[in-house]
Formats: sequence, structure tokens, C-alpha cells
Amino acid sequence: MANRFVLTFGLLLVVVATVASARFVAPRRRAQIVGGFPIDIADAPFQISLREDERPICGGSIISPNWILTAAHCVDGVPESKVSIRAGSTYKQHGGVIRNVIRIVLHPAWDRTTNNGDIALMELEDPLPLDGQTIASIQMPEQDEEDPVEGSKAMVTGWGKTLNVYHSNLILRATFVPIVHRDNCQKAYHRSHTISELMLCAGFIGGGHDSCQGDSGGPLVVGDQLVGVVSFAIGCASPGFPGVNARVAAVRDWIREVSDV
Repeated sequence: MANRFVLTFGLLLVVVATVASARFVAPRRRAQIVGGFPIDIADAPFQISLREDERPICGGSIISPNWILTAAHCVDGVPESKVSIRAGSTYKQHGGVIRNVIRIVLHPAWDRTTNNGDIALMELEDPLPLDGQTIASIQMPEQDEEDPVEGSKAMVTGWGKTLNVYHSNLILRATFVPIVHRDNCQKAYHRSHTISELMLCAGFIGGGHDSCQGDSGGPLVVGDQLVGVVSFAIGCASPGFPGVNARVAAVRDWIREVSDV
């Protein structure tokens, strides 16, 4: 599967080139951040690891003590009884707290063929202990709020594939990528996809930085707002193909209706 990333930019200015991309072939759960750097969960306390049968498969974002936002393709067809999340840990396989999922709601526009509406809400069995440091909710834009301008610096985080044997995906990683205007993103994907109003793109034309398999469902953050949910791309950090994310501002009313958040 594919997917992206995070918040706080007071880390380092290694923005040398980050591409948000979703692997293609009917979104499969993507795996790691490409061209990024390791971070502590305190730098992205809203990031969670989504698990199926206790196996990490995707990412997600905390939007309240009881609700997680992720990609629809990560949980489509998966019984709630098999889904849980790990929050509050820098590490993929241990630490933090585990919570079971009792309800999964896919966005009504979700389409496996086009990847449109690739967003889902998950309700937790027990609330998360938000501490504002390692476990925290993230702000979201209002419905139809204007997208960040092209070139705005966004952060994507996750435990997905790194495509580099020296970069472990057992520790949370992040990378920065620029927002790409929908029209320019459509030009890149004109042979394979329609980039709809429910999508938001980010990535470098030259590639080199991006999310990858295992990062799907994770956060794409600009400033202190969750603007996107990692969805898909052609390749990981491939030149010419920015990552495509579900656009949070396009589904804000739906999120509020379902979760009361």
C-alpha cells in the first residue's frame, strides 16, 4: 500500500528532495519512507501503526482519543476483529500502547478502481491516553478549505519501505515533500488516473523522497494540520510521479458526521 507523513519541522533542513508517491497496482499497503531520516514519535505524536493480526500494515493519524484516520485501501475487507493500532512509540514492533478497533467506516466515495475517496475512519475500543507529547491528536482543515499553495513544505512519516538497506524501517522515519498543484499532478498521471477533488498531491519532480509500501494511511502534514492521507503513486519516489493523498479538506464534513470530531 502507499502512504505518508507528519508535523514539527524543527528537526533539520534536509529537504533536499522528497517525493510523495503511492505505489501502484490497486493500492497495496505501502511500506516505508524513501530518502528520509529517523525521528522520534514526539516529533509526530499523532502517527500510529495500523496492524492486521498484530502485523504492521499501514499508518494512520490520531484525530481524537477514540478515532483514527487512515486509507480505505488499508482496511477494505478486513474484519474489525483483526485490526488494532499501536500509538506512542517510535518503534514499529514494540512500545507505546495497543488499542483494538471496533468499527471501520469507509468513505462512501471509495473506489478500488480509481482510488478515489481513499479514506477511512476507525473507532477504538478504548480511548487513547493523550499526553500531548508522544500521543496527541492532530488538527484538520475545515470543509473545502483552500489547499496549501504549490511548493508548500509538507511532511510525511511512517515505517514503510526505505529502499535502502542502511535505513531501517523498524524506527519511525520522515521526509519533506512539496505540495503539487492538482493540474500538474494530473499531467503526471494522465495515462493512468484522474486526480479528483478528493485528492492532494505532493512530491519532487526529480523523485528521491517519498512514502512507500507500508506508509499508506499515514499523515501528510503542512504546518500543524493534517492535509492528506497517504494513498497511492506509481513507484516509490519515482521521478515524474508525485505521491497522491486523500484530501482531508474534501471530506471534513463526513469525518465530523461519522466521528463527531
